[in-house]
Amino acid sequence: MNLEAEVCIVGAGPGGALLGYLLAKSGVSTIVLERHKGIDKEFRGEHLNKEGESLLKKYGLYEKVEKAGLLLMDRVEYCDRGHVIKSIFPSDGEEHVGIHVPQRNLLSVLMKESQAYENYRLMMGTKVTGLILDENGRVSGVHAHDGTKEITIKSSVVVGADGRFSTVRKLAELPYETIRHGYDLLWAKIPSPPGWEPTIKNALVGGRQLALFTQAGGWIQIGWNIEEDSYPHLKKQSFAPFIEKAIEAFPEIEEALLEHIQSWDDFILLKVHSCHCPAWVKDGLAIMGDAAHTMSPTGAFGINCALADASVLSEVIIEALHFHDVSESQLRKFENKRRADIEKLQRQQLEKEAAFRDHFEVFAMAH
Repeated sequence: MNLEAEVCIVGAGPGGALLGYLLAKSGVSTIVLERHKGIDKEFRGEHLNKEGESLLKKYGLYEKVEKAGLLLMDRVEYCDRGHVIKSIFPSDGEEHVGIHVPQRNLLSVLMKESQAYENYRLMMGTKVTGLILDENGRVSGVHAHDGTKEITIKSSVVVGADGRFSTVRKLAELPYETIRHGYDLLWAKIPSPPGWEPTIKNALVGGRQLALFTQAGGWIQIGWNIEEDSYPHLKKQSFAPFIEKAIEAFPEIEEALLEHIQSWDDFILLKVHSCHCPAWVKDGLAIMGDAAHTMSPTGAFGINCALADASVLSEVIIEALHFHDVSESQLRKFENKRRADIEKLQRQQLEKEAAFRDHFEVFAMAH
């Protein structure tokens, strides 16, 4: 199968999906490829901050996502053995301290809105296998397959929005430097107890962060920091003491924990790292979101950064197509506008992780 489009986006996560919508809405012929067959990927960043919220409102999408389902967080709490020792409430004039948006709800809105345009095409279950280069060595499309047939897509611009293990980044031979954070993360999900309020709760367990993120639909997502690369060793130990520590930290979820988290297999491991890419663009190609600057889970910046990338990159691509200039120098306008903000946030993540204990020190000294 041979196809053509002005822009081919690889990856239909929040950043890639928003970029596809913005380009299609602007009249740019756009093909979006997603290797998964569905949009129900578990345990992804799903919390919007003010930046993410304002972008959805800017493009008239927030109310549609709100209708699909989201949840405003009332406060952030720091707890010690079931007692709240510190609370953070919304600033004056703010309604919340963050918004949980199930990824399915966000993506379904972005894809539905995009498919209203005839110049937009979404291809699920389609994996990129190679880049097409023209006679001058510029990227001019991709090779892909959907499991049954080979697909060739010619395009003026290829965008890698395909996440922290980006295939496009690898195929384009764009180097990256891994930033270690000293921890990995265990994720799990349990039903929220009756009367549970929309909060983000944090505890210090064994010197590491244990967090509860309230989710829309009556769920709590558990995020437990463990020492980097320690999971194989942990899995050889008894599970009981591990879960007992969680119950001691948050006794209010004891029943749900005992019912739904009964072995190591009930957790999903996330290997935590961030990354720095010296370059995000080449002639005819750009990478964005986690492909360009993987974020750690701290502060839930990842999804918001990807949405902001999409907003800036859409304008840069539209200008590039208008002037028939998709060179590296033209596409670098995207990188130049976003890099400083991204690197600042990555520094903030490291600082927040190093300072997490500080939230509990005053309480510990008093007791």
